Amino acid sequence: MRGAVLYAPGDVRVEDRPDPRIEQPTDAVIRLAAACVCGSDLWPYRGIEAVAGPSPMGHEYVGVVEEVGSEVRTVRPGQFVVGSFFASDNTCEICRAGYQTHCVNRQPGAPTGAQAQYARIPLADGTLVATPDLPSDDLVPGLLAASDVLGTGWFAAVAAEAGPGRTVAVVGDGAVGLLGVLAARQLGAERVVVFSRHEDRQRLAREFGATDVVTSRGDEGVAELEELTGGLGAHSVIEAVGTQESMVQAIRATRAGGHVGYVGVSHDVSLPGEELFFSGVHLHGGPAPVRRFLPELIDLICSRTIDPGRVFDLELPLEQAAEGYRAMDERRAIKALLRP
Repeated sequence: MRGAVLYAPGDVRVEDRPDPRIEQPTDAVIRLAAACVCGSDLWPYRGIEAVAGPSPMGHEYVGVVEEVGSEVRTVRPGQFVVGSFFASDNTCEICRAGYQTHCVNRQPGAPTGAQAQYARIPLADGTLVATPDLPSDDLVPGLLAASDVLGTGWFAAVAAEAGPGRTVAVVGDGAVGLLGVLAARQLGAERVVVFSRHEDRQRLAREFGATDVVTSRGDEGVAELEELTGGLGAHSVIEAVGTQESMVQAIRATRAGGHVGYVGVSHDVSLPGEELFFSGVHLHGGPAPVRRFLPELIDLICSRTIDPGRVFDLELPLEQAAEGYRAMDERRAIKALLRP
């Protein structure tokens, strides 16, 4: 099969790779209908995370089941499925509490890499959710978004306790932040403020339900948010970047008693203990338990209640994966979809 491999910072190649096969009786092999480049893929691409030799890339995926192991019961060949970036059994005590990304048996969701023609999915019964029918092609981008960025933005909004009567602020205007806007509105938030300096992302944020845009960041952005909220700050803040600046901005943008839902992959973030102590702010987040939300999100997408696939503003054939990485790295694209 063909698959994308990261050799070194800035060096993505699509090359022939071994076809995945059933290795455990709980595995499934799927034929990818679509995959994409994640913002977290840019960390090693930019050299911020180490690249330990040639690494198969991709952890967001949708496709059709080709083969299942002897112990798989809930999905079957021919079904269209959506998965998560972590594989989970969905039966352990942690999974039953809704935190499948912390499953006691968790594994990478697509260890063979999902930016490819085929992928092996471990713990298929707990990881994959089938759609009611084979979806029309125009629904595939939305279902792909559900496998990570929509599920992550949704978890961020839930962790921040977005809901009716709440003002939600979103730090980060990438795909996760933009879908955090969509999630907050779906959860009933009265007002959604997005921090963004990019007109194309501001426009999409407003289409997803943002009511206000703040173009400043850091303490200046916090001050503008406070002006919008009578000096109090937001009830709920979504942090979707993962840097020191974004996390501090999120905490400072939250009113006393409010909640921060943080889902940006943390890089060198050090929390100011004394400031946090006196802030009166709740923090909750981490890797999103996408599997918890997949059934609901699939229903919302297939019923055309929401259209999260609009975050994909660049579509390329798999063979041009390197251009997808470049476009996102240079901020020429919000998110690149790859068609095998």
